[in-house]
Amino acid sequence: MSASTPIMPPSGDWPSLAPHRGTITWRYAGDARLLVAAGYALLLQVSHPTVGAGVSEHSRFRDDPWGRLLRTLDYTYTIVYGGPQAAGEMGRRIHSFHTQIRGTGPDGQRYHALEPQAYAWVHATLAEAIVAAHERFGRPLTDEQRRQFWSEWRSLGRLLGVREADLPRDWLGFRDYLEEMVDGTLQHTPAVDDVLEALARPTPPPLALLREPGWAPIRAPLGHVLGLTTVGMLTPALRRRFGVSWTRANDLELRALGAVLRSATPLMPSWLRNTGSGYLRWRREAIARGDVASAAHIARASD
Repeated sequence: MSASTPIMPPSGDWPSLAPHRGTITWRYAGDARLLVAAGYALLLQVSHPTVGAGVSEHSRFRDDPWGRLLRTLDYTYTIVYGGPQAAGEMGRRIHSFHTQIRGTGPDGQRYHALEPQAYAWVHATLAEAIVAAHERFGRPLTDEQRRQFWSEWRSLGRLLGVREADLPRDWLGFRDYLEEMVDGTLQHTPAVDDVLEALARPTPPPLALLREPGWAPIRAPLGHVLGLTTVGMLTPALRRRFGVSWTRANDLELRALGAVLRSATPLMPSWLRNTGSGYLRWRREAIARGDVASAAHIARASD
């Protein structure tokens, strides 16, 4: 096996790599308020040239942005809340799927989704989005919690085939790594524009109650909030690179939204502070149809 090949852990390692109840990842990764950071995570991902090229050539994001979101949530919630067996099976499925994603990017360079840097970056962006979203909109993690969360998130990466050497060992190293990626790797790819367009004009989700004409009064305010949170979470350097504007008024509005969402913490029911088990129950059949995990695994994890 070459040094560039991600290594999938044996099933016997799955229990030590998957989160369990009480870990920082388990407690924080399922907060409903994290959904407002989904666009931020996606922009970080698709601004990587390899990831952006793969999304543009192999994804149906333009036609089915909600499907892309649900598939991302399916895998994230399964590896965090599905239990070791379901998490390990999901990791193998995700890795296997990415073996097929290859091609030539707009710059003429060949790419493959399992390039170690690109593959690890996608996993890392989710950690960044979770921590940053809690800082702005939810329950900020302490320094010690961030360190522990990153240690747990690196272990989760092993389940997906992300090698330990491809991610920083500690939280401080992760912050340096993030800055280096922003400064030296991330670009204004065509997929960035696709994501910004989809966020500004969200299509109706696949829910009967929210299809046209019921979607019409929701589209504009939702697009505004998604654009506000997504662009607001970017660094100034990335805003300039992506050609998006950000005003003092935008900043004040984002701060006000954050204050409102943070103040809701004591009032939030437990199922909103941690949507993991509820989500897996809701998506049980869809996830099972994808041969990710049996319904029994997910049912046990949700009990």
